[in-house]
Order: sequence, then C-alpha cells, then structure tokens
Amino acid sequence: MIDFLQALIAQEAASGSTSLWELAKKGGPMMIPIGICSLVALAVVFERMVTLRRTNVIPTGFMKGLKKTLSETGGEREAVLAYCNKSKSPIGRICAAGLNRAGRSIETIEKRITEAGEHEILRLRKYLRSLAVIASVSPLLGLTGTIFGMIRAFQTVAFSGEALGKTEQLAEGIYEAMVTTAAGLLVAIPALIFYNWLSSKIDRRVAEMDHVSIEFAEEFMASSEQNGEPESLPLKSELKRSKAEA
Repeated sequence: MIDFLQALIAQEAASGSTSLWELAKKGGPMMIPIGICSLVALAVVFERMVTLRRTNVIPTGFMKGLKKTLSETGGEREAVLAYCNKSKSPIGRICAAGLNRAGRSIETIEKRITEAGEHEILRLRKYLRSLAVIASVSPLLGLTGTIFGMIRAFQTVAFSGEALGKTEQLAEGIYEAMVTTAAGLLVAIPALIFYNWLSSKIDRRVAEMDHVSIEFAEEFMASSEQNGEPESLPLKSELKRSKAEA
C-alpha cells in the first residue's frame, strides 16, 4: 500500500509535479470527503489504542491491591467499594456494581453485574462502528469520484472540435478520475484492518475482565465468610454473556 502511494508520487514527479497535494487535487471535489474520512479514522484508531491499553482497562496491580484491602479490612464492603471506585477503570466499575448489591439475592447481583458489563463493553466499543462505516464508504466515495471524472473526460472529448488529441484528453481525464478510487482504497483498507484488530483487542480485554471479576467474587466471599458475614456474590461472571449479546 505504501509502495503504491510512492509509485503514484513518483509518477507525478515524472510528469513534472512532485507534490502529493497536487496529486490529491487532481481527484476533484470527492477528495474532500475522502480526506475527512481519513482524518476521522486516524483519530478513532489513536483514541481507541490509548483507551484499550490494559493499564486503562485493568490497572496494574488492581487484584493485588484488592486482595490487600480485603485482608486488611476483613472484607468490609465500604472499604472494598472505595478501592474499586478509586481505580476509575472498567473493571473497578464492574466490581463496584456487584458490591452495591451485596447481601441481596444472587439473581439480583448477577443482573447488576450483567448490566454493568454490557455498559462497559459499549464504552470499549465506542467509536469503533465509525471505522466500519469508513471502510465501507470510502471505496464508494472513490468510485463516485471516478465516475464523475470519467463523465467529465468523455464530455471534454465529445465537445472538442479538434479531431486530433482526443485520445490524450480522454487518457488524462481517466487518469485524474482514477486518483479518487486509489485514495478511497488507501483509506478503506487500513480502516478495515484496524477495525478488526481493535475488535479482537476488545474481546481480549473482556475476557480478562471476566477472569478478574470471578477472582474478585471468590476473594470477597472467602473474606466475608471468614468474618462470619457471608455475602451473596455470584461465583460466575456474566461478562462473557454480555460480550456475546453486545
């Protein structure tokens, strides 16, 4: 893909223009929405890469600190809840959701964890759909620009009063029209790749949160039972089911 772009630049250099901007201008008005799509895709990819870092989803040492809090406070709900809220992370909010329903029925707690898990999964997938839209729309924008360019090229030839030079005029018009198709593909292909890569990364993060939430439930119940205050927290996390329904 980079080689193809370099080849286009080299071709422009051979024709007397060394600027990528000059190449983009030859694509016509449709290069504007394609350019906007490229900027949006770049912003989404950068923002999601930062948000989906493991330290932002499951802070380093979260479980270690949680176990320490459980052992020091004897499983006191308010202390553990304060620790979870302090992390300001998806896993912290999920654990806090379960703690807010501690002491109630298992069904109520599971439902609350499921709702919190669904909400956090939606937050992890935020803006991701826009990448899929860009990957689908960009080639169509490029094709539209190509069709409009070819219409203009044939119109130029059709209304030209000169018999000679029509082939050159047609070739030049088609060349300029094809620039939009190339630009659309150069935006769509990376967008599609990053969409699937980020989706798989979200799946890994959800699986990790599922594992941590199960470990948290077991630790909290064990700590509560040791202090004679059994809690009705579930031993089975509902995050996997939430991910499948998202």
